[in-house]
Amino acid sequence: MPMPHRHTSIFRSVDWVTIVIYLAMLFFGWVSVCGASYNFGETELFSFAARSGMQVIWIGTGIIIGTIILLLDDKYYDTIAYILYIAFMILLFLTIFNPHTIKGSRSWIVLGPIHIQPAEFAKFATAMAISKFMSGWHFDINDSRSFWQACGIVLLPMALIVAQRETGSALVYLSFFLMFYREGMPGAILLTFAAFIAYFVVGIRYENELMFGTPTYVGPFVVYLMIQVFTIALHRSYFRKQNVERYWMIGAAAFSSIGGTMLSCYVWQFNIAILQIIVIIGMVAFLIYKFLYIQLRSYLLLGIFTLSSFLFYHSASFVLNHVMQEHQRTRINVLLGLEDDVNGAGYNVRQSVIAIGSGGLFGKGFLNGTQTKLRFVPEHDTDFIFCTVGEEQGFFGCAGVLVLFLCLILRLIYLAERQNIKFSRIYGYCVLSIFIFHLFINVGMVLGVTPVIGIPLPFFSYGGSSLWGFTILLFIFLRMDASRNFARA
Repeated sequence: MPMPHRHTSIFRSVDWVTIVIYLAMLFFGWVSVCGASYNFGETELFSFAARSGMQVIWIGTGIIIGTIILLLDDKYYDTIAYILYIAFMILLFLTIFNPHTIKGSRSWIVLGPIHIQPAEFAKFATAMAISKFMSGWHFDINDSRSFWQACGIVLLPMALIVAQRETGSALVYLSFFLMFYREGMPGAILLTFAAFIAYFVVGIRYENELMFGTPTYVGPFVVYLMIQVFTIALHRSYFRKQNVERYWMIGAAAFSSIGGTMLSCYVWQFNIAILQIIVIIGMVAFLIYKFLYIQLRSYLLLGIFTLSSFLFYHSASFVLNHVMQEHQRTRINVLLGLEDDVNGAGYNVRQSVIAIGSGGLFGKGFLNGTQTKLRFVPEHDTDFIFCTVGEEQGFFGCAGVLVLFLCLILRLIYLAERQNIKFSRIYGYCVLSIFIFHLFINVGMVLGVTPVIGIPLPFFSYGGSSLWGFTILLFIFLRMDASRNFARA
């Protein structure tokens, strides 16, 4: 019987395509940091007194860390997954009581001139722990107990980071739900997340606008209509043969929204939302009745979705006005167009858009940006680094960066799908989900299409914690992938 093939060196098995993309990102990231932190008249880009020089240190040490990870035996990752997770949860908990506050956050550990953010490293520890848990023989994502236990592993670090007043970094952990979807989580859960976001945005944005001269506000009207439409859509997904039930629901929704609008406009003015609420209550009552009558759990879940949608919408305004902090509330109002705070919460985004627009097609050239050099854009070398790319390299520079990220994302999908071990595949999709979330939110907030929550652009934003964290996250997966071709003892 022939012996299994075994590579003599890890460097012959590692995916060099991903490493080349990684190195390209480090280089262009350093160029961007140089452009963002450069002051007119400076001559030393590699001075450790400048951020461009310090970024060289972070890049060099990051490459060393990545190399060390590749040289380690990948069999230990499965063994130490829970140990690392517990250790970082303890560290995150202790950081809550950190006496050092930086920009209103207690998420940084200060060691002399070095600032370390444990939340950046907790990502890979959480990814390893959730991969370990979900790859166990006992785990079934369709079992509610298993699913909620997996959610607990993700939500614990999220809660601890929120307690550090670092909401942006905490929201990154929601990206793990993309991995859950790949591993079999019902699409209805993702639809629920999308629906709740739509309820919040539409409900808050049009909360005080009247419709067609009637005493009905646009926000509640549209949200109630969406609740009815989503309920009907999910009913069709779960109960394809129950056409009669669905026809009655469609008829009730049409009567409450379209018929109610016609009546209020031409016969007797009244608040159409009241009629819509009656229909929603009727839908919930009918779905619960069906569950009690035939004991089919899907009816109960659909009823819970409809009821929770209604309750979420009515709690959204309370959360915005009484739970969120003032700066968070202002940022959301500015994003939704409810406020025009160009000198306050909207200042960063406005200046960022101006910087990107001023770059044109080809940009102003390396180190020639004015919006960033003159400090019009705050955090232009960290959270808003992408605007420096737009100003100095123009449209084509921004497109090049996005293409580079697209190559990384597509490569990670390819690597994750070819894993022959469930632990490695799940971890690969955790890595992929985190990168997608960071890219979408960071670029989105720079362009003014997502809220400003303050998260870095991977391998581009200045800082050692984020660069090391992303490097560890990526290279652990590359080490797992490289072991596919190794013979197991």
